[in-house]
Amino acid sequence: MTRLLSDALHARIRRDIESRIMSGEWRPGHRIPTEHQWMERYGCSRMTVNKALRALVQSGLLESRKRAGTFVAAPRFHRAALEIPDIRAEVKGQGLAYRLDLIRCDRRMAGPEDKALLRVSDGELLALECRHFADDLPYALEYRLINLAAVPEAGQVDFSVEPPGSWLLGHVPWTEAEHRITAINADPLTAQSLHVPENAACVALERWTWRGEERITYARQLYPGDRYALVAHFHA
Repeated sequence: MTRLLSDALHARIRRDIESRIMSGEWRPGHRIPTEHQWMERYGCSRMTVNKALRALVQSGLLESRKRAGTFVAAPRFHRAALEIPDIRAEVKGQGLAYRLDLIRCDRRMAGPEDKALLRVSDGELLALECRHFADDLPYALEYRLINLAAVPEAGQVDFSVEPPGSWLLGHVPWTEAEHRITAINADPLTAQSLHVPENAACVALERWTWRGEERITYARQLYPGDRYALVAHFHA
């Protein structure tokens, strides 16, 4: 019982720090409270606090400086040619009405295909399939896996109301991402879902995000090729 309580406090301390960083309350270079201050705030042992801080240092969100304390880390400047898209924001930014259609939401232990896609060895995950609409026209078809070991709170979210990508961007910090962009021809099921002819050209955007060594999510989004363009704006 004591160990379960310790693990719960460790997760609460970690989420507390992550939320302050995500909200912008604590900016890069900010010195966070000492271990003793966290111990007093949560009424827990130093080992519990240290476990939370160590995980955040390993994930790249915090950095520990000898004899100076622990600070919010500066972002890594590995810049992708494409930003991680918030589909709801994209649609609304075009002045169109956004709507979400949650097709499937399964909580399960990772199978062989899940492990290969999410790049994890095992564990529980959330498998989601949904359609994003712009006005009354399908905008994108999305398949997503969320690693519940890294993001346990995702198991409590109603993704029929909140788009998974929007929720993750707003609540879960990440340190690295990888994109893969390909072109595919729509199979019968995809064509029906996106309201396009069979074998129509579609843009497939796959993405992996992680935090330190923790895999957060894998997403595959399919867009009708004649209604979608990938645009990257950057400076020399």
